Amino acid sequence: MLNTCQTSKVGYFTVAMDTILPTFAVLWILTGFLPLPETLEAKIYPTECEHVFRNVCFEFEKETQTWSEARKSCEKRGGELLKVTNSPIRIFLKNITNNGHSENFTWWLGKGMQGGSDGEKSDASEQNCTYMMPSPFQLNLTSDCNHSRSFICTRNLQDSPNTKNTTVSSQAGRSRHRRNVDNMENYINNIFLLLQEADHQIQVMETTAEQPTNENMDKFIEHLYDGTKELTKAFASENNATIGRIINCSTAILLLAIKKCDLVENPNKKDLFEHVFKIFRKVAELLRTDPLQQFVIKHRTGTIYQNSYSIPHIGRAQLGSEEEEEFVMLPSFSALHTAIGKQKTINAQMATFRNNPHPNENITGVVCSVILNDGETDIKLKNLTEMVEIFMSQPGAHELMNSTVILEKNTHSVTTVFVFDPNMTIIFNVKPSLNVSLILTLTHESNTHITSATHRTILTPEGDYRWLITPDMLKQTTGNWRIDARLFNSSWEEGLTLEINSFMSKCLYWEVDIEDWIIDGCMVGPRTTPRMTHCLCNHLTLFGSSFFVMPNYVNIARTAELFATVNDNYVVLALLCAFFGLYLVTLLWACYADRRSRSKRKITLLEDNHPGAQYNYLIGVQTGHRKNAGTTANVTVKLIGSEGESETQTLTDPEKPVFERGSVDMFLLATAFPLGEVGNIRLQHDNSGGRPSWYINKVTVQDLQTRHVFHFFCDCWMSSDHGDRMTKKTFNAAKTNEIACFRNIFQSRTSTGFRDEHIWVSIVDPPSRSPFTRAQRVSCCMCLLLCTMAINIAFWNVSLDPNSTVIFVLGEFVGISLP
Repeated sequence: MLNTCQTSKVGYFTVAMDTILPTFAVLWILTGFLPLPETLEAKIYPTECEHVFRNVCFEFEKETQTWSEARKSCEKRGGELLKVTNSPIRIFLKNITNNGHSENFTWWLGKGMQGGSDGEKSDASEQNCTYMMPSPFQLNLTSDCNHSRSFICTRNLQDSPNTKNTTVSSQAGRSRHRRNVDNMENYINNIFLLLQEADHQIQVMETTAEQPTNENMDKFIEHLYDGTKELTKAFASENNATIGRIINCSTAILLLAIKKCDLVENPNKKDLFEHVFKIFRKVAELLRTDPLQQFVIKHRTGTIYQNSYSIPHIGRAQLGSEEEEEFVMLPSFSALHTAIGKQKTINAQMATFRNNPHPNENITGVVCSVILNDGETDIKLKNLTEMVEIFMSQPGAHELMNSTVILEKNTHSVTTVFVFDPNMTIIFNVKPSLNVSLILTLTHESNTHITSATHRTILTPEGDYRWLITPDMLKQTTGNWRIDARLFNSSWEEGLTLEINSFMSKCLYWEVDIEDWIIDGCMVGPRTTPRMTHCLCNHLTLFGSSFFVMPNYVNIARTAELFATVNDNYVVLALLCAFFGLYLVTLLWACYADRRSRSKRKITLLEDNHPGAQYNYLIGVQTGHRKNAGTTANVTVKLIGSEGESETQTLTDPEKPVFERGSVDMFLLATAFPLGEVGNIRLQHDNSGGRPSWYINKVTVQDLQTRHVFHFFCDCWMSSDHGDRMTKKTFNAAKTNEIACFRNIFQSRTSTGFRDEHIWVSIVDPPSRSPFTRAQRVSCCMCLLLCTMAINIAFWNVSLDPNSTVIFVLGEFVGISLP
């Protein structure tokens, strides 16, 4: 479930001001917060009510305050100190304080409460302050109102907090009961009721089939934005919890839209994110108090940075957090002055989001939106003479694996890269072990000679041994590209090695007019790393990036050629033959075992059933997995219900053995009349055969007419040699709490997990009635093994030098072939 609009039950968030972090202020909307000095922590209490009695919210604040401070704190959150303590409320308070281990606290109440237990008012009590002792319940009057105590606030959930001058029309009250999205329109002028209704609508859309629809989401966002526009800066500064709920409602509807189940059949509207983002921008404007410092809002889906710049200082300005690897660097003022005009102050806002709001493109990492505003309208920047630098983090990126190549004298290294997207930029890193210069050459596979190279570059020790291969260099051509690395104007020395790795990245932006991600005007910057994408763009909009680690090139067409070199690498062929041989042997055994299981997979109609009996019960008997748990004895059963008992019947099947170790046997027992609630079963065996001892694990009885199932947890021996040496026992039906207890759930989930869900272990002993056969499980295991080997071929670090003694490199481990 989403956290909808409610603020965290932790009960507060923290505002960090300029005295703590000199460059920006951070507002935590979620449960996380920065550890700040007490002088700068603002405790804001949640609008979500944990204790409700008769439609009244009771808030127990254990932090001690004077009576006057407690009263102001309650009024600030839209309530008042508790004034009524009749008998039902006293019982309610006593239960809450006892369960909360706070019976030793004393609590401030509202003035006018008479000391004692009845709660009448008196003139004398108006001059004193009242506090409550829960255990035993007692009201006391005191003239020392400056003493610090805990306090209890109350507020009516039907009324709006902090809105003494606000009234709701009867029409709005009646429409409230219809509980649809249109109902939010009635509370645009009352943000408290609007958020309460928004919270309800989020829950309805999340739990209702075929929801949320695009129409409902549009109305939800529109009403929430209209309600936010009615707020003032003064209100926002005094009601941070309410602002937190607005942001939580906005992120909740956005997450619900992104993660809904029918996203393919019911795609979101392309401008959904832009509409939600308007709410974020409005909230940032309301919370912003100091225009000269950066203001930051962290919410569950990302972060919003906002700052204001005077005209001389906007050039080369940086917005965002370099520590978080998400920031923007604007170009010089000379490149911006044409678009900015004669404005004195420019508001800049950067927003990052962990989820791609337009998932029709493979966007990895965060997306970033950058907007400049003159206070009234957005400033459109495009076709700038200098690039805007955008840095976006890639939190889910994989670490690069280096391929180590030993460069012998008069040799060179060739790396093959498969390009599937010509708009990708290849970042190719090659680091020599010595201070030498390298010349890199890029050629397509269709060019067989190095003289036909497309591009060349020279890497020197003064640089970073990195080459950015741009889409222009690839000439919009997919396929295999070769990168040749060799020495340039440098002397070869023994022991020279090259560490090579590469990855792909792409910078895109969201084009609103065509509603698609495109790359026009954007390119990958030189500071791009696997953890952060550096984009250079000549305009401002919503930006995203893509990241892909390059696998080793695998040419399947050369497979036949490789078999000609079996003498040089016979270990791989021998291993593959062993795998296939083991697979065939295991498959034969699995087919035989499946055939035996199918013969036992049946429901046995008991021979003792009377031909006229029409009321049927399905009995499932599960024999344990212990050693020698199966039995050869004849077993009888008797069902005992609330309205009668069945005849004692023998559980046997002439066509198959029953009660073998680990088996589940099903029997159909018929009675002449319903037995009611089956509360007991009586099992007995005659101790016959060579192995009469029987360990029974569980029995289930299903009434096939009502579909009700009764569980009997046995877990015992029925034997004259084991346990309590009894062969006749009566078992009681398990109660609901026994079925749901941790021990039973853990045992059943563990057994099911290994015997059915674990692909390797389940081959030996799958559930007897599972349609997923042993042969199918064996084949899946073989496919998984071969796919794992194929992936290892693509990503294993193998030396590209055929004369190298290095077989493989895995972290700090290096495999070397000995002569």
